[in-house]
Amino acid sequence: MLLSSSYFKTRKLQDLVENQTSYSTDDACMHIFETHQKAQKVQLTFDNLVLASMIEGRKHMHRLDKSTYDFVPGETVIMPAERTMCIDFPDAQKSIPTRCLALELNKDQVSKVVHHLNETQGRLDGSLWQADFDHWHFKHDQAIQSLVQRLIFLFTENHPSKDFFVRNMIQELIIRLLQQANRENYLEIEKDKFKGIKRIEHVSKHIRTHLNSDLSIEKLSSLACMSSSHFYKTFKNETGLSPTQFINKVRVEKAMSLLRTTDMDLTEVYMACGFNNRSYFNRMFKRHYKRNPGEIKA
Repeated sequence: MLLSSSYFKTRKLQDLVENQTSYSTDDACMHIFETHQKAQKVQLTFDNLVLASMIEGRKHMHRLDKSTYDFVPGETVIMPAERTMCIDFPDAQKSIPTRCLALELNKDQVSKVVHHLNETQGRLDGSLWQADFDHWHFKHDQAIQSLVQRLIFLFTENHPSKDFFVRNMIQELIIRLLQQANRENYLEIEKDKFKGIKRIEHVSKHIRTHLNSDLSIEKLSSLACMSSSHFYKTFKNETGLSPTQFINKVRVEKAMSLLRTTDMDLTEVYMACGFNNRSYFNRMFKRHYKRNPGEIKA
């Protein structure tokens, strides 16, 4: 992600660790933090739900359960209100700073979006959409990456309609986050996160366990006991991805796992994951990981 020229023109660099520049609208507040030297166990706490996205560099994050993980560009961490983040900056230096944005979301606006979804796009299983993002660390899809990038420019420019623009984009961002959280659940269905196998859940499990079989819309909609058009619409509403996008996501993630953990060559990997040709496999893999599969195997 990129920072706008207006940010660099107006920001004041006063602290070498987590120098803070803040922008606000009626519904949200965005902070950009810069760190120019190595540091450990830096703590941050916010009053609202926070979406933190890496712009440049690497942070090392500590969870409450004492597990740790690296936080890099192209990823987001969502933290509940009043939850302290503990952060290390192992690589930060003056010539290569670490930069991160923290978007504080107004609780009332999040509630309104969730209420709207429950009124207009009820979930297939009858359960309610809920904004329950308890310390959620995830990789951006293209839509969320684009939204976060656009929000950086909207907050930092001095446009008379900024509040209106930001409000609409945040509404879209919340909906896409809910869909991605739902999609993550489906991708991890084998971990028994669900108490029962419902139609879309049943299909997602079938996809994961039958990557080399017929995964056409006709076949999948039949498994869900729906018409093809209703299945397609319902699947995308529940997960934020079309069935084909979901299948490719599962396939390239399995391919990455095989490349890292086995001695299989590239042909064996893409065939094991259900791809029919090397060119399409390479294109889908690079779209998801921004790297060629051959780089992983090298």
